[in-house]
Amino acid sequence: MLVVGFPAGPWQTNCWVVAPATGEECIVIDPGHGAERPLDDVLDQHRLRPVAVLLTHGHVDHTWSVVPVCGAKNVPALMHPADRKMLVEPASAIGAPPGTPILGRLDWSEPDDVRELRDGEVLSLAGLELRVDETPGHTPGSITFTCPEAGGVAEFFSGDLLFAGSIGRTDFPGGSFEQMQQSLLRVPLSLPDETVVRPGHGPDTTIGRERRTNPFLLDIVEGEAAAPPPRGL
Repeated sequence: MLVVGFPAGPWQTNCWVVAPATGEECIVIDPGHGAERPLDDVLDQHRLRPVAVLLTHGHVDHTWSVVPVCGAKNVPALMHPADRKMLVEPASAIGAPPGTPILGRLDWSEPDDVRELRDGEVLSLAGLELRVDETPGHTPGSITFTCPEAGGVAEFFSGDLLFAGSIGRTDFPGGSFEQMQQSLLRVPLSLPDETVVRPGHGPDTTIGRERRTNPFLLDIVEGEAAAPPPRGL
């Protein structure tokens, strides 16, 4: 599997390009501010043809370039419906009034083709299979994508759920620390240690490293171990 990522724009949001191999079809995950030119460079370098743009959530630092990328490549955008409204009102994510400019930008729209994803759905795109998991906490419509590689190590595209040494913030409108903890327990903590984590910001990591060292995951694991066994009926 070919996985190429690069941080883009003032928020340094990781945009990921995933394909079976060089010269194949690919998917693009989270094209943020300033992602268009470096994305084209990656596509040209590896002779890749996008078939879809996947969004881990609706925050503008992850969706800024989704309309031009989808339009130029004539591909759909796939996301959870709970965050779809942020495509046209991105300021709502921080509780700002409609029409509030973001980095001076006022014009917002969604791609011509937006397809909504659901929990547990398995996508077959560009010769890849990716499982969709709902992981609310950072936003109501946050999702992650897990791509098992045949005979190899799985790839986990975590968006702003899980970072190296940290987790996503939960203080924006629609965020919930309790939901974040439940999402972390249900999805990344259920994955094998060798799974590679491709986060929305910052460096790659692995599930095993985070399970051993991430203070937020340690709190969850210790809390589960300390919890009393369920009572019988």
